Amino acid sequence: MPETPALPCPADRPDADVVIYDGDCRICTAQVSKLPWWDCQKKLSYLSLHDAEVAERWPEMSPDRLMQEMCLVDSKGHWHWGPEAIRHLTRRLRRLWWAAPAMHFPGSMFLWRPLYRWIARNRYRLSGTETCESDACELHR
Repeated sequence: MPETPALPCPADRPDADVVIYDGDCRICTAQVSKLPWWDCQKKLSYLSLHDAEVAERWPEMSPDRLMQEMCLVDSKGHWHWGPEAIRHLTRRLRRLWWAAPAMHFPGSMFLWRPLYRWIARNRYRLSGTETCESDACELHR
């Protein structure tokens, strides 16, 4: 199986938006590993929520909320959570233009928010993860 190249971190792309995701979750890491292809203009960098740099850079960011949903910190310092982060990506990454109408349709967040929360809440069970290196799996079983 070919090894997945390392994702660029904020030090590699200091002006990029930062995607903060659950690096212990197979579903999360699988989806995030696809983002570099969509990000042909290199507008993103990545951090696992378990990385100490997250708490150092954003001490006011809730670790509990990060365990519930991904966060995208844009280049202006604004936080975009869960489905709003995905919505932001459809505007930011030109290869995702086709998804923008569904994410921006008036009232569509009424559907996207509960769907995102359900997937996030069940992500360890859905990924078939039986063990993980941290206690994160136990929080979601």
